[in-house]
Amino acid sequence: MNAIPSISSQIDEKIIFKVIDKYFSRLMPHYYKWINSWLIGAYENYADIDKYIILIYIINKDFIFFRRNGLIVDYDTFYKDKSLEVDKINISDISKDLQIPKESVRRKVAELEKANVIIKKGKKFFITRTAFTTTQANLTLKNMTALLCEFNKILEDEKIVKVAYQSTEISDSIKKNFSFVWYQFYKFLFIFTNRFRKELGDLETFTIGALVLLNAAENKTFKVKEFDRKKYMISIQDSGERGVNAMSLAEITGIPRTTVIRKLKDLIKKDLLQINEKNLITLNMRGKSFKKIQRLQDQNMLSLSNFISRAFNQLKITN
Repeated sequence: MNAIPSISSQIDEKIIFKVIDKYFSRLMPHYYKWINSWLIGAYENYADIDKYIILIYIINKDFIFFRRNGLIVDYDTFYKDKSLEVDKINISDISKDLQIPKESVRRKVAELEKANVIIKKGKKFFITRTAFTTTQANLTLKNMTALLCEFNKILEDEKIVKVAYQSTEISDSIKKNFSFVWYQFYKFLFIFTNRFRKELGDLETFTIGALVLLNAAENKTFKVKEFDRKKYMISIQDSGERGVNAMSLAEITGIPRTTVIRKLKDLIKKDLLQINEKNLITLNMRGKSFKKIQRLQDQNMLSLSNFISRAFNQLKITN
């Protein structure tokens, strides 16, 4: 660091929220892809998203330790060893923080230990290399970079910043500040997943529903340029022809087709999805269900604003 960072150069979280709200249509395809890819990857590892979240909760204790002691560990250093020593596992804390029943947490931790994902040596606990590799952040890093890059371009367009960083600069800065950024990411992720687990019952159901939303957002016939959040959500309601079938959802997520069909029926019953005349699954965000999604969206955008403010301001300070 060649100079003391200027306090006035940081971007306020309220400004970030306003930018997200105004340029929702530009940011949301990147946001949905980032979240969906992470959830699909989580399921792919253990066929159980909650089990994967419990694992990263345990790993996150190390990020908390680094942060508490004023340490920032870069990406390459964090992943170079054969195992990672972690803090003592407290079932009650995991259950409370992740809002997963205590007995479910106990069972999933036992399964991770049986699979040698978690190993106890004396009084110490370690995450083994195999599991450590499954949590490696390559794709998430790529998708996070794409989101922050688009956000940075918008800030330049709005003349909030003078220069937009290149994609490689953002990626390199995240790697350099890996433990800091990933602590912020996991904090966002735990809040986000707790919210939707409570609303829908499980995260596999949310993953399937979110994939239907992503399909609508990325479909070439849905061409939205500069819609704010309200206009975007109203516009995407009329995406009846942009559907997807259960087999495609099963192939993309890795969730068995019978399970996908069962969870689709639940989402249809909740008036969040519908079947169109082509027998494809589409969004159905109207009436009470639309208001419910808007409420969740409001909460999520506040959480996202908090994450971006922490990550992006760190990037500005260290570049």
